[in-house]
Amino acid sequence: MFEWIIRKIIGTKNQRTVKRLQPVVAEINSLEAQLQNESDDALRERCAKWKEQFRAFHTPEFLGGVSLRIATEEQVDSCLTSIAGYFGALKAHFPALDDAYLANNAWNGKSLNDKKALIDQARDAWNAIQPKFAAIESKMLNDILPEVYAVVKNTARRLCGQELNVCDMPLKWNMVHFDVQLIGGIALHRGMIAEMATGEGKTLVGTLPVTLNALTGRGVHVITVNDYLARRDSEWMGYLYKFLGLTVGCIQNDQPSHYRREQYQCDITFGTNSEFGFDYLRDNGMASSREQQVQRGHYFAIVDEVDSVLIDEARTPLIISGPVAGADSTHQYERYKPLVEQLVRRQNTLCNSLVTQAKEDASKSDFEAAGRKLYQVKLGQPKNRGLMRCMEDPDLRRALEKGELKMYEDTQKKDLFALKEELYYFIEERSHDADLSEMGRNFLSPDEPDAFVLPDLASLFSDIDGDSSTTEAQKIAKKNELQDHLSHQ
Repeated sequence: MFEWIIRKIIGTKNQRTVKRLQPVVAEINSLEAQLQNESDDALRERCAKWKEQFRAFHTPEFLGGVSLRIATEEQVDSCLTSIAGYFGALKAHFPALDDAYLANNAWNGKSLNDKKALIDQARDAWNAIQPKFAAIESKMLNDILPEVYAVVKNTARRLCGQELNVCDMPLKWNMVHFDVQLIGGIALHRGMIAEMATGEGKTLVGTLPVTLNALTGRGVHVITVNDYLARRDSEWMGYLYKFLGLTVGCIQNDQPSHYRREQYQCDITFGTNSEFGFDYLRDNGMASSREQQVQRGHYFAIVDEVDSVLIDEARTPLIISGPVAGADSTHQYERYKPLVEQLVRRQNTLCNSLVTQAKEDASKSDFEAAGRKLYQVKLGQPKNRGLMRCMEDPDLRRALEKGELKMYEDTQKKDLFALKEELYYFIEERSHDADLSEMGRNFLSPDEPDAFVLPDLASLFSDIDGDSSTTEAQKIAKKNELQDHLSHQ
C-alpha cells in the first residue's frame, strides 16, 4: 500500500525518466521550427561541419604512415604539414598543445634529423592526449544532440509526400517524428532500451541516434532479424541518411568479401545479427591478414527486436567451420595416426612398469620412491587401471599425495618438470589439456622435433625487424611469408 502511494505521488522510475527528457524534446522542437526556413544545402553543411569536427579524433596518418628511418625530406615535410593541420583542429580541446606543431612551415631551415625529431614529439603528444578522446567525443555528442535530432526531424518533414522506391516497390514517405519518438531516440543514444508497440514507428526512431553517432565517422551498425528487413530499412531510411550526406550499406547473405568490406566502410551498415556475428568470427578466426578482414571496428549499434536477438536467438551459438588448409595434399591425419597409436601404447607400457616398480618400492617400505612413481603415472595416464587399484590401498594413496605435495613445494618445480620429461606426454585433468614431452616429440618427428612446438611469432618478427640489411617492404614480405608458412603447417 505504501509503495502504491509513493508511486502515485512521485511516479514510477520510467515516468520520472520520461519527465526528465521533456525539456530536451522541447528544445528539439524549437530548433526544428527554426530549421524549416533553411535550404536543403544548409542542412547538409551542418552535417558536414559536424563530421569534420569528429574527424580530428580519428587516428592520424603520421602515427604509422611514415617510416622515419627511410623517409625522404619531402615525405617528412608532408608529414609535418599534416601534423600542423591535425593538431590545429585539436587546439580548441587541448589548449596546452605545443604551438610548434601548429605553425605551418615553421620547420623550414631545420635539419632532416630535427624534423624527424619533431614528428616523434608529435607522436608522443598524440599518445598523451588520445586516452581523453572518448570522453570528449561523448560530451560533444550530448551537446549537439538537440540540434542533430532537429535536423533529422526536419529532413523527415522535407521528405513528406515524396514517392520512394523501396525493395522494388513504390512507397510514399509520410512520417515526421512525434515527441514520443524523440524520447525513444534520446533513450537509445543513452544506452537504454526503448520499448514501443507495433505501429509506433520504431524504424523512424532509430534514425535519430543512428544519424547522431554516424557523424563520428566510426561506423554504426543497425541490427535486424532478417535479410529482408535489413534491405528494406537500408533503402527506406537510407533516403533520409543520404539526404544529409551520410553513406549507407547493407550486409546480405552470400555477398563476396570485397563487397562486404565496402558496406562496412559506410557511415551506416544494416544487417542481421548472424551476418555481423559470422563476419566477426571470420575476421578473428580465419583471416590471416588485415586485408582479408571485412569489418573495421565496433563503435555503436542499434538492435531491432532486442529481446528476440539477444535472448531467443542468442541461445543458438554461431559456429563457423571450414576445410583445414593443406589437409588434402599432405594427408597429415593418415601420416600421424599410426604414430600416435604407437605413442599411446608406449606410454601405457611405461606407466604399467612404473606401477609395478611402485608396488615393489612399497613392499620395501620405500614409500617416498613409490609415491613419486605413482604421481608420475597420474601425470601420464590418470585412468590407468593399476593406478586405480593402488588408490584402494590407504598407504599407497597417502604416498602418492605426499609425493604430489613435495613436487609443488619447490617454487621452481624443477623435479616436476624432470618427472614430466620422463614420459612421452603428460595430461592436466583439471584444464583438460595434454602436452608432448621432449621424448614424445622425438618419437613422433625424430627429424624435426620442433614441428610440434608453437613458434614465438613476436621473437621471429623482432628478428626480422632487427635485420638492417632489408628494406621495410622486404620485412613486410618476410612476415607475410612466415605467417603463410605457419598457417599451412
